[in-house]
Amino acid sequence: MKFSYIHDPKKIERESFRQIRALTKLDHLSLEAQQVVMRIVHSVGFPAIAEQVHFSANACSSGIEALMSGAPILCDVEMVKQGITKRMIKTSPLCFLNHQGVAERAKQTGETRTMAALQSWLPHLAGSIVVIGNAPTALFRLLEMISQGAPKPALIIGMPVGFVGAAESKQALWEYHKTMGIECITLLGREGGSAVSSATCNALLRCINSEIY
Repeated sequence: MKFSYIHDPKKIERESFRQIRALTKLDHLSLEAQQVVMRIVHSVGFPAIAEQVHFSANACSSGIEALMSGAPILCDVEMVKQGITKRMIKTSPLCFLNHQGVAERAKQTGETRTMAALQSWLPHLAGSIVVIGNAPTALFRLLEMISQGAPKPALIIGMPVGFVGAAESKQALWEYHKTMGIECITLLGREGGSAVSSATCNALLRCINSEIY
């Protein structure tokens, strides 16, 4: 048995993004924002999701500048961390979810491990890239921390997925980002996840490396 299909990875990628451009409305976005939206669409295979992606005024430029300077990349879960393209980054992404003491702290406080892990973010938070793709509670906690005076990241990529708190946490990020003085890229609604959040970070990294479609 033999099938007819494209073998060349570059041809596959080019054709994928040609189709995505044809199926989505991108003209109102900057070049960098277009790359982000296309990578998100590519990661889920659902062109209509492009309409749910929202950018703060300087999200892409702030994120790219931070990535170029080697700023820390803080991830809520290991799947997000593993999804970031390592050949393009200067420093390894950080995820404290499984670090010693986090599970115990979560038990003592009656909160999720992702919430408890954010305590370890504090020394790295200023000027960082935050990538949240799984845990709405982590996004809520981060917003609480910043509102209480914690250092501000250069960019929050807030795209947790799920039915409890996911849409609400992203709506809170979008509603309050201006008041809090933070830049963000978010995917409103229940949809999200590790793939779309890491794809967003990767899109900015690809812009730095002039890998543009």
